[in-house]
Amino acid sequence: MTEQMRTSTRDLAELRERASRWLRGRVGGDATVSELSRPSGNGMSSETLFFTATWAAGTRRCVARLAPAAEAVPVFPSYDLRAQFEVMRLAREKAGIPAPRPLWFEPDPAPLGTPFFVMERAEGDVPPDVMPYTFGGWLHDASPGDRRRLQEASVGLVAALHETPYTGQEVAVLGPLAPGGTDGLRAHVEAQRAYYRWAHGARPIPMLERAFDWLGSHWPDDPGPDVLTWGDARIGNVMYRDFTPVAVLDWEMAAVGPRELDLSWMIFLHRFFQDLAVTMGLPGMPDFMRRDDVCQKYCEITGYEPRDLDFYEMYAALRHGVIMARVWQRRIHFGEQPMPDDPDDLVLHRAAIEELLTR
Repeated sequence: MTEQMRTSTRDLAELRERASRWLRGRVGGDATVSELSRPSGNGMSSETLFFTATWAAGTRRCVARLAPAAEAVPVFPSYDLRAQFEVMRLAREKAGIPAPRPLWFEPDPAPLGTPFFVMERAEGDVPPDVMPYTFGGWLHDASPGDRRRLQEASVGLVAALHETPYTGQEVAVLGPLAPGGTDGLRAHVEAQRAYYRWAHGARPIPMLERAFDWLGSHWPDDPGPDVLTWGDARIGNVMYRDFTPVAVLDWEMAAVGPRELDLSWMIFLHRFFQDLAVTMGLPGMPDFMRRDDVCQKYCEITGYEPRDLDFYEMYAALRHGVIMARVWQRRIHFGEQPMPDDPDDLVLHRAAIEELLTR
């Protein structure tokens, strides 16, 4: 877990020249782009680039998000950057979520070889994935009160997103949102099945197929009304200052569906990192992001009592398993990891899924 996972094959010097030409076409001939850099610690899907843009109107520190090159073994089969851009803008402007300010969306792949968008760069502290925040660091070492403040503020982000009413036109980039609709869960799971077949059809993962079967036999009687969900709702996608959210990142998994999709993802992703800490003989953060605490706070804010959390926890574990197995294939592709004999070993948290399958 100590090595930075490789996520790109693109040359930064060449990208800088191309980005500079593009920016001059956008804002004027005097525009310049600084040297580009990539983040460390978090992010394994879209390619993220940091730079400073300077032109007559001033200077802005920027972040560009690009779909990964095909030869970099993309985590997802497609990257709808327009949808990410529009949902981020919607969350910021309508729900009051501190998403970074969107600046430009470029649908033409010619300038950088793929469509991309640019947003303002925010400043703050992010609980890292590598090394996991449960191993140590600013959040791990914080007081119980500060950790609780961060936890409750993070739940508040999800609550604010879910409680905001959106029109069908506003979320059309994600699919239909019918008033009182409850079809989002079915569509979401079917999309995940299709994703699994794309990512692992050549080498199926038996444990994940068992998990899909488990979902079918434990389907909720009433999934509840559909809302706009963040999709990748976890503290590793939030920047904090003084334990308060200042930027909410990574909207590429946004979807229409039940509220529990976000809540279970937030809860399970902490469990994932907590399990890693325990495996390494570390105490981790066992009192953080517990299911009862998260759901109680969410209910206090919204008045909605989350339901069927066993089902949604399994679904979160399954979704994460499909993604992590694909990420592991990327590591194998770049020579960072050997191919395991047992395909279930592509899932780093197979023990957690095996435990959930016994419920």
